[in-house]
Amino acid sequence: MMMRQNFSSLHEVRDILMAAAALTVALSLLEIRYTQFVSGSILNNFLYILPAVALTVVLSFIIHELMHKFVAQKYGAVAAFQASPFGLVMAIVTGALGFLFAAPGATVIFTNSFTRRENGIVSLAGPIINFAVFLGALSLFYVLNPSSSSYLALTLSIMVTVSVILAFFNMLPIFPLDGSKVLAWNKPLYFSLLGVILVLMIFFVHIPLYSIILMLMIAFFFSFFYRMRF
Repeated sequence: MMMRQNFSSLHEVRDILMAAAALTVALSLLEIRYTQFVSGSILNNFLYILPAVALTVVLSFIIHELMHKFVAQKYGAVAAFQASPFGLVMAIVTGALGFLFAAPGATVIFTNSFTRRENGIVSLAGPIINFAVFLGALSLFYVLNPSSSSYLALTLSIMVTVSVILAFFNMLPIFPLDGSKVLAWNKPLYFSLLGVILVLMIFFVHIPLYSIILMLMIAFFFSFFYRMRF
């Protein structure tokens, strides 16, 4: 994908911060709909949950995108994160409405020398981070065994849920999602990882079937929007 030639490091930092802020707000708005609070106004609950969501976004979204960038650079490509104004607005609006269409931006890569294997590895680097965050948060939950009403339990629960859902969504075999490139590179690896992620979603997140169908619909919409734009 062709990058804007004047895209500086300052532009990239700005775009990452904008995307992280939008996603944090959107996820916080979504979480306060489904998290049981003892008391407090919507604003108080939003501010209460905001730090936990912000930490999750840093670990599961920002590092995900930076891993794409660093691995791409390792293979000699030029790469930078680029925010999507449409995606930023849609994330916040849909989060407020009770569901989430989150495509606040992506790591844009410019190269004419990637092999299918290199492209697959660069694409896999992001979901692997989500998988690692999931395992880390889940392990801490069992090791520390925090009280169900504690802020630590809330934070780890959000991390587990968001990280595995992001891993699943990004591994869908729909262009330009990461899964489409991993599938083109290594089919056995792709289906093995997708199967593991799907099992984790079902047993640890208890995500209903309609949510999986919704993610598929969002992925197809995202793919159509991307093709129309590029």
